Amino acid sequence: MLKTRVITAIVLLTILLAVLFVLPPIYLGGFFLLLLMASAWEWSRLILPNQPWLAYFYASACLLIIAGLMLLHQPLGPFALMFVASIFWLLIAPLMLSRGLKIDLKKWSAPYFILGLVLLPATWFSVMFLREIGLLFLLSTMALVWIADIGAYFVGKAIGKRRLAPEISPGKSIEGAVGGLVLCYIYAGLCTFYLAPTLTLFGVWTYRFGWLPMFLMVTALTFLSIFGDLFESQFKRLAGVKDSSRLLPGHGGVLDRVDALIPVMPIAVLLVGFL
Repeated sequence: MLKTRVITAIVLLTILLAVLFVLPPIYLGGFFLLLLMASAWEWSRLILPNQPWLAYFYASACLLIIAGLMLLHQPLGPFALMFVASIFWLLIAPLMLSRGLKIDLKKWSAPYFILGLVLLPATWFSVMFLREIGLLFLLSTMALVWIADIGAYFVGKAIGKRRLAPEISPGKSIEGAVGGLVLCYIYAGLCTFYLAPTLTLFGVWTYRFGWLPMFLMVTALTFLSIFGDLFESQFKRLAGVKDSSRLLPGHGGVLDRVDALIPVMPIAVLLVGFL
């Protein structure tokens, strides 16, 4: 199992690095579009597992939303989508998480269905927007999410005792979350200190507002990445499954790998708007 997990991770990392650093930017859009459609396919299967045909329709619907907004050539549409997604993560997602497993997924299937058609395309547009600012700008923002996850995992394994959300995700601890946050502080500080201010979101915020607001921003983004992880864990538990799918050998589904990016990307775009 571990060998399969490592091989899959190496293949995915190789593809991502090639798309980012070797191929033209259009391939990045195509790569993330494939990830989006796979996530949409899994999202629909979590809501209505007995209607597998609907998952293909759902993935196509996400594709059509993106294509339609792009054909309009009006930035207002994508930004409205990212704004609605940001409002959800900031105001509604915490309330849903506070409900634990008391949500009836069958009764709430329609809201979840609509929600995916907002959150997933908004994530794609967010990635593309950050890529337009700069490759390192996008990559450094995404890396914050990965570092938060890595820090939380290893610190949680080492000293984690108090459960963060025992009903939703028993494996996550408060100590792990704090460890991930501290590691993100160090990472953002190093980016700000060693890289030009305009190359990363952390550098721009430090240059514009100062160190304290930058670290507050990092705190918010780190907690949002945790929200994304917990939201997908809650979603899976409500659906009664362990993984969103088996598309990635040893890793579960695509949604399992991108869940923490889904809230962070649109809000990172919103933060750029303050600059």
